[in-house]
Formats: sequence, C-alpha cells, structure tokens
Amino acid sequence: MSDIPAITPEAVEAAVAEALAAADAAPDTAELKRARAAHQGEGSVLAALNAQMRHVPKEHKAEFGKLVGQARGRVNQAFAAREQALAAAEVAARLEAERIDITAVAPRTRTGARHPLAVMQEQISDLFVGMGWEIAEGPELEHEWFNFDALNFDEDHPARQLQDTFFVDPVQRHLVMRTHTSPVQVRSMLDRDLPIYVLCPGRVYRTDEFDATHLPVFTQAEGLVVDKGITMAHLKGTLDHLAKQLFGAEAKTRLRTNYFPFTEPSAEFDLWHPTFKGGARWIEWGGCGMVNPNVLRAAGIDPEVYSGFAFGIGIERALMFRSDVQDMRDMAEGDVRFSEQFGMVV
Repeated sequence: MSDIPAITPEAVEAAVAEALAAADAAPDTAELKRARAAHQGEGSVLAALNAQMRHVPKEHKAEFGKLVGQARGRVNQAFAAREQALAAAEVAARLEAERIDITAVAPRTRTGARHPLAVMQEQISDLFVGMGWEIAEGPELEHEWFNFDALNFDEDHPARQLQDTFFVDPVQRHLVMRTHTSPVQVRSMLDRDLPIYVLCPGRVYRTDEFDATHLPVFTQAEGLVVDKGITMAHLKGTLDHLAKQLFGAEAKTRLRTNYFPFTEPSAEFDLWHPTFKGGARWIEWGGCGMVNPNVLRAAGIDPEVYSGFAFGIGIERALMFRSDVQDMRDMAEGDVRFSEQFGMVV
C-alpha cells in the first residue's frame, strides 16, 4: 500500500484534476470509456483513496469520507456530461453524413446501348433471312485447308505469309485465325444439301495496323449461293437489293473487274451512296464474283451442273458509310458514349 497516497485534500484534488483532464481530452465515446475505467475503476487513484477509509481513525472518518465522496461525485458528473456531449456530437455527425437533400435531382441509372456493329450485323442478317436465306456460322480458329486450300489459294499466295495472317503455334498444325468468313462457305457446301443460300457473318483477323481505316479484328458478312442456273445477274440483283435496303431507294451498285482466287469471274463492287455527307458518290464496298469451279470441286459439287456466286462486305465499312463514322477505332475501343450516339437500341 506504500504506492497509494494518503488521504489528503492535496491528493484528492490531484486525482480529481487528472480525471477531469482525461475526460475533457477524450475525442470520442470509445476513448472516454477507457478514461472512465482508468480514473473511476477499481484500479484508479480515487478507488484506492476510498479503500483507505478503513484505516482512517473513527474521529476523522466523516471528514475524509465527505472529501473523497465529493471528489468521486465531481468526477462522475464530469464524465457523464462529457459522454452526453460526445454522444450528441457523434449522432449529429452521423446524421449529417446520412443526410439526403430532397431538393437535389435524383441520380438516374445510365441506360446502356447495344453496339452499333452488332445492330448493323443483325439488320443485314434479317434482310437476307427475309429473302429466304439461312445464317451460317463457323469457328474463328480455322484449319488452313478451309481458309486457303479449299478456296483455291496457291501455296505461295501472299495471304498465307505470317505478315498477313495470324498463325497459331506450332505452325505445323496449320491452324490460323480466319482471315475471312469464306471458310464458313466451304463448310456450308460440305455440310448442307443443295441448293445453298447462306449468309456468313462474323469476326475475322488480319495483321493490319490499328488505325482510322484498319482494324486487326473486324466483322464481315459474306453471302453464298449455289444452285442451278445462277449467273452474275443474280449477284448484281442481290447486291442492288442490299444497297437499297441499307442506304435508300436511290442506292445501287456497280461491278469492276478484279481477281480473287475463289471466284471466276471476279469483281470489286462499288456503292452509289445517295446521302453521303458531302454529296452522293461512288464508294468501294466489297468483293464478289461467280464461285470458282475449283472451289465447287473441293466441296464435292459438280460445276457442270451447279454454279454459284459469292460476295463479301465489311460491317464496319457499312457502318461508316451509313452513319458517317470517321474513325474505325471508335468502333473497337468500347466507349459507351460512341454507342449512345446511335440510340438506346434494345
């Protein structure tokens, strides 16, 4: 008991002063609770002084009892007042943090938008389904035979080079990321009964630069018809119908002689765009032609009995024509603000 101060007015006042200072310094109710335990609990100086009352002579018990009792009362009142003030402040702070301004404009959920490329692809697909065609799909990771050999590409054709095509390691497996959706046409000729009228939309991959007019991954829609008596006139009529449906009644197409391994004769086709920003004009759109007899033979179809036509267009290019998009990168970068320009299409 030697470390416990004797009951004196000075010792009692010192204990009270220390307790009051601790109460005033407590920044929150949790800290105040710890201070209360230190200065009012069983191990506190005031509790020790009160315990010493048993050693006080009988004639001084009333005097010292009053001194210690009043001290403990002052400390208890101080802690109670401080607790009430801190609790009120904490409630006020919490209410302020949770305050709702009923005059403020309510936050609105941002409505999403489907990507315009997906919408354009569906519109083109629906157009051909309406003509009685079917939609055909195939793998994006394709065997070289479907992507090149069956389409009459020579072994030394530039498109087979690594600088033009994404080959998948090991190269000896002859797997490529398809460079067009023409392999789906080959698969359709192998798997489907004749006659064949299919549209083959989907992503394709080429080692192009990522710039305003080129993308290494883009979207194509290729059409294939194989039937008896098919001519270039059927091809031209189909392309004109596609142009009018997408760009208006005045739109039309024209054919220019070209060469593709998988068609013979082959042509580039241009679009007469009647509402082009800056004035109506001819714009190069895609490639087309009559299916090469070698391609028909590769699929087991007799070119003496059946003929066909094929064409291919870029969906990104069609969107640029139709909606005056200046930079293809806007279509690939995933910024929802680009899609929102085309409306909230569900």
